[in-house]
Amino acid sequence: MMTELAGRIALVTGGGRGIGRAISIRLAGAGVAVAVNYRRDAAAAITTVEEIIAAGGRASAFQASIDDPAAVEILVDSVLAEFGFVDILVSNAGIASRGHSLANTDVAEMDRLMRTHVLGPHELVRRLLPQLRAQPRGDIVVISSVLAERASPGAGPYMMAKLALEAMAATLAVEEMPNGIHTNVVAPGLVATEMGDRIVRAVRPGLTRSTELDERSPYGRVCRPEDVADVVAFLVSADASYVNGQRIAVNGGGASLPGF
Repeated sequence: MMTELAGRIALVTGGGRGIGRAISIRLAGAGVAVAVNYRRDAAAAITTVEEIIAAGGRASAFQASIDDPAAVEILVDSVLAEFGFVDILVSNAGIASRGHSLANTDVAEMDRLMRTHVLGPHELVRRLLPQLRAQPRGDIVVISSVLAERASPGAGPYMMAKLALEAMAATLAVEEMPNGIHTNVVAPGLVATEMGDRIVRAVRPGLTRSTELDERSPYGRVCRPEDVADVVAFLVSADASYVNGQRIAVNGGGASLPGF
């Protein structure tokens, strides 16, 4: 992939931490120049960029909250001004819901989730599509969750947002296929990240880290961010030149998140 992906430009939202960090580093290692977007954690994004540069890659950090259309416009303009074009978009930025039932979820909470997971990514795609269409190949990869597969008490708002995100991706896959754009979904299960640790503490009292579930997980370990990054790298490679409109679960073939 090093030769195949050299010369391509990726924008990874939420690219400084967790799954996004692993995706940024994985793509950069394959020769992709990476625009690392972050919302608040500038230190993490800068550290990710420095690691990429130290390894001989090219990357820059860009602050923007994806739920803000004005910030998305500035983000796109800034990335294009520095890199010239983007032919890989990884929509990874996301937030967790508060774990309330639908009956106890107010409009503000639903608005927060939809703006981050659906409306923001849509605005980002809308602004990038004209120049994505102009590239020899364009790729859009959205990071969803296995939580979109099965209803679970307290996860309704998050599930609704992720399902809407997946609906956007499925529609883009058929609408933009004639323009040479591939759109696919990657849906991880529990991942060993800071967010994964918070989920574990909420669902499994007495546990503090997701890696404490390694022994009871498929193949003896909880999913790592690098597992997700490898799938993303495959989807944007020449090896996936005939892959479009697919949803790939990265959970070791195990159960969905509820109950682990």
